[in-house]
Formats: sequence, structure tokens, C-alpha cells
Amino acid sequence: MTEVRVPTLGESVTEATVATWFKKPGDSVAQDEMLCELETDKVTVEVPAPIAGTLSEIVAAEGDTVGVDALLAQISEAGEATPEQPKKKEENPTKTAPETAKDPVEAIDAGPTNVTAREKGNNMNIMVPTLGESVTEATVSTWFKKPGEAFEADEMLCELETDKVSVEVPAPAAGTLTKLLAQEGDTVEAGGKLAIMSTDASAPANPAPATAPAAVAAAASTSKDVEDAPSAKKLMEENNLTDVKGTGKDGRVMKEDVLKALAAPAPAVVTAAPPKSNLRAPVAANQDAREERVKMTRLRQTIARRLKESQNTAAMLTTYNEVDMTEVMALRNEYKDLFLKKHGVKLGFMSFFTKACVHALNEVPEVNAEIDGTDVVYKKYVNMGIAAGTPTGLVVPVINDADQMSFAVIEKSIAAMGAKARDGKLTMAEMQGGTFTISNGGVYGSLMSSPILNPPQSGILGMHKIQDRPMAINGAVVIRPMMYLALSYDHRIVDGKGAVTFLVRVKEALEDPRRLLMDL
Repeated sequence: MTEVRVPTLGESVTEATVATWFKKPGDSVAQDEMLCELETDKVTVEVPAPIAGTLSEIVAAEGDTVGVDALLAQISEAGEATPEQPKKKEENPTKTAPETAKDPVEAIDAGPTNVTAREKGNNMNIMVPTLGESVTEATVSTWFKKPGEAFEADEMLCELETDKVSVEVPAPAAGTLTKLLAQEGDTVEAGGKLAIMSTDASAPANPAPATAPAAVAAAASTSKDVEDAPSAKKLMEENNLTDVKGTGKDGRVMKEDVLKALAAPAPAVVTAAPPKSNLRAPVAANQDAREERVKMTRLRQTIARRLKESQNTAAMLTTYNEVDMTEVMALRNEYKDLFLKKHGVKLGFMSFFTKACVHALNEVPEVNAEIDGTDVVYKKYVNMGIAAGTPTGLVVPVINDADQMSFAVIEKSIAAMGAKARDGKLTMAEMQGGTFTISNGGVYGSLMSSPILNPPQSGILGMHKIQDRPMAINGAVVIRPMMYLALSYDHRIVDGKGAVTFLVRVKEALEDPRRLLMDL
């Protein structure tokens, strides 16, 4: 029997949510075939099969929060017998139930979810599931059911939010919601009670079609086996998306399907989206109709927290300069066709700026350093972070060893990382280890800004809009394409002289690109 465990998620990520299982117990799997998909507050992680065999048991169900190295499932190798004991228990569950229910309110360990407790015959408690090793409490974000409403087994009842992930609480059995013990906005502890439900032990496994018409219509369009990934459903609700084509198993809509739909040009149908479901009403009933209140996504909350931590930790200061882009633009226009023909990628401005920053970092190494306790760690390599905006938020993929790359390799790497960022396929490894960052606000029309450091880095360069301005050149006023540059730096290890020198070297390299060839 081989164990399938949660892989390393990243330096600062300790837990993830099981989004989708692509296989069921009893299915055959090939080595390296994808078994399930995990979601963190930044990226999606796919877990491959370590060996070929049969998936014998799933330990962590969809929606469960798991820590690094936690047990996800077990695989039996070819010819290895699968455990028989669990099957015997399932064949006659009625014999064991009366023996275990010794206390009127007794916790039932329902496997990884652990969400229910039996109370007074047909009443059951809906419990807060395990939230993770370092997470002890959560906030009730949304109730999908109201007291008196019926539901099916495994139908989502409510959603909890922690400071890292969102956790969906499924119904342990078919029944009716009796009473809410925790309202939306309440803070609950792991293992605490959320609500009370009523169930009938003699009810059939598949509920009779006597449910509400809306529930019947929902069940007809989406069965339990092809339920969309929780992250995909959340993104669709937040962006009023419907009819997203799924590429997952049995037509399941995955997170990347929603991201692609968001990135695509919006058709007329999307602009005329139907009203939002009352399950996630963004506007309070007694609030002005001209305002809309929407929950921040977990990624947006993480971005906000990290940016504020950066401001609170570093002694951040910004220095400015301007660069004449005439020579870079002329060089690019002269060679862009030959460059594309030979290397298969367009020649952009980012490769020039990357090369110029590498040149300046070699002269001012403290900008390429970081603080570790009472030590300063100088990096003798350049892992360049390129900030990129995506439909779900700002991400910073890293180009490793950019100081060893040519213009063509840099452009290819930036294009590949940009495509992954737009499709939501960046891994944690591809966003870690950066030593310096470049942020291009000019693509959005920004004339000047002060970028915020990306901890633990000590420097970030802000590019801006290229704009024709009158400049005094050799006593004459001429029109030149000018760009403002901004360098934000950590004043704890970078002095003003070093910061200004760095920015001047970047300016000189861009205004005379031949200096890059001569290393001047």
C-alpha cells in the first residue's frame, strides 16, 4: 500500500483545500496520472500518482483543509489486496449504529470532514470541520440554506473563511435545516457547532423528488458526481458568470475554465447577466441601493495583508528619475522583425529593462540583498520578478538566473510566465526566490507611482507610461519619448547614494544600450 500525501506548497504556505478528485476508490491509475487538485490562497497544485495501481481509499474529501505532508489517499499496487475491513462495516451499518450511540449527543467521526454529531434521535449537529494545524477559528461567510429548507447529502450548507482559505461545509446526510447556531459574520472555533439539522434514519439513500422546484432544477442540471470545483463556483458567483464550459472530468467546471472565461472578450449575454442569487446578496437589505458590498476574495485578502506587512516592516523610500527612450525604441524598431523571425518571440521593452537592472545590480549589490535577522544576505545571482496583473489579482512570477540570459531567452521566459499567470497555472515554485522585481504600471497608463516592496526583497523598479515631452538637448528644445522611473528600496540596508546610483545606471544603460554590450 502506497500513501499519497500533500506535497510541499511553498515557503509561507502550510495548508491547502482539496478542490477536486479526478479518481474514485477502485479506479485504476497510472504513474504520474493526476489524482486530485489542491488549492491554496495563491495557486492550484496538482497531485500526481506516485505509482501505478488502484486507488483503494480517499482519506481527504473534496472541500477538506489539509496541511503539508498530510495523508490524502492510498494506492494499492498491482496484485496487492485492498483492505476488506471497511467493506464489511459498510455492508451492515445498522448493526454498529445502536452500539456506538451511547450518549444522546455523541460526536461522530465522519472521516476527514468530521462535521456531525448525533443528538436526540433524528437531530444532528452540523459541526465546524478541521481548519488546519495553525488555524483555530473561522468566520461564517455565507449560509446557502435557511431554517426549514431541505437538502441532499453532501449538498453545500455554508461557507467558512479563515485567513488563508475558504472551507465549504457539506451536509452529512439528507434532511432539513432546523436551527442556525452561528449567523453570517460570526466567528466560530474548530469543532464548534454551526447548526442543527433533522434527518430520518429510515429515509432512502436517494431522496424522493418532493424537494422544492428550485432544488429539483439544480439537481437536474448538475449532479453530485459532476459538481463544479468549489473555487470555480465561487469565482462564477463573484463575477456573475453562467454557462462556463468545463474541461474537467465529466464536464466539471474547473478554476482555470472560469479564469479563461474572464480573460476572454465579454459577449453581450454577459453584460445582461441575471440578478445575483440571494445566496450571496452583496447589498444589505437596509442599505442604500446605490452601494454594493462584496466579500474580498482570499487572494485579494492575502495581497492586502502582504503589502501592509511590507509597509510595516521595511523602511521604504522611493527615488525617481526619468529616461529618454529614443535609443531603445530606435533599436527595437530596427531589429524587431529579424528578432521575431530568428527567435520566434517579439522584442519588447522588458528585456531591455531586465538587462539594465542586472547591469545596475552588479554595481550596487545591496539592492539585490535581503535582511535575515541581524544578517544581510547578498545574492550573487539575479532572480528577476516580473509583476503581472491577472483577473484574480497581482502575481509576481520569477525568472531565475536572469543575469545569465540573452535578450531572446528573457523575452521567451516573460511570455511563458505571462501566459501561465493569465491562465492561473503558476505554481508556488514559479513565484518564489525572487531577488529584485520590475513592475510596469505604464501598460495601464500610469505616469508616475511609488511601487511597494515585495518582501523580503530590498528593491523594486517601477516603469511608467512613455510620453512625448519637450526636453532641452544641447541648448535646443526637442520632443523626446520620456518615461519616469521609480525605485522603492529598503532604507535599512540601501543608502540614498546606492539607490540613486542604481537608478542612474539604469537610465544610462537605456539611453545608450551599447553600454550593456561593453559592460560600462
